[in-house]
Amino acid sequence: MTTAEHLDTIDQLRATAFPTAPEGGPAYGGGPGHHLVTLGRTQDFWDDDGSGRQEAADQIAAEYGALTQALTDRWGDPQVFAVGSLLDRELEGEGIPEPWDGICNTTDHVHLWRVGEQWLVAYVAQWDKEFPYLLTAVVTVVDPP
Repeated sequence: MTTAEHLDTIDQLRATAFPTAPEGGPAYGGGPGHHLVTLGRTQDFWDDDGSGRQEAADQIAAEYGALTQALTDRWGDPQVFAVGSLLDRELEGEGIPEPWDGICNTTDHVHLWRVGEQWLVAYVAQWDKEFPYLLTAVVTVVDPP
């Protein structure tokens, strides 16, 4: 997908009613107050000897940079939000609401834009070192905790 296609996908999510119950999966879904979509992905690393990981990281970083620049051009400078403290709070027993719970389990930071009543979140997710990097966007009305 191109950056323009990513923006079209995000615009469609912004205009779509939120689900009333959790739905979908890790690549596309949502729940009350949020939509989540994987816009791009690298290969996985199950059989990788390490040689492909850096190339994949560079590729997804370039796509992420292009997306965040396009979103910045459209909606101004983002907030860069470190989510590590959310994971710490979750591990201490605090309930972190979705979509933030899922986000903090897959990345260490996000770019955030406030667009009207919605938050637009962009980040690169990875569930574990063997899994692919996922260029991800979330549209939500749930404030960051």
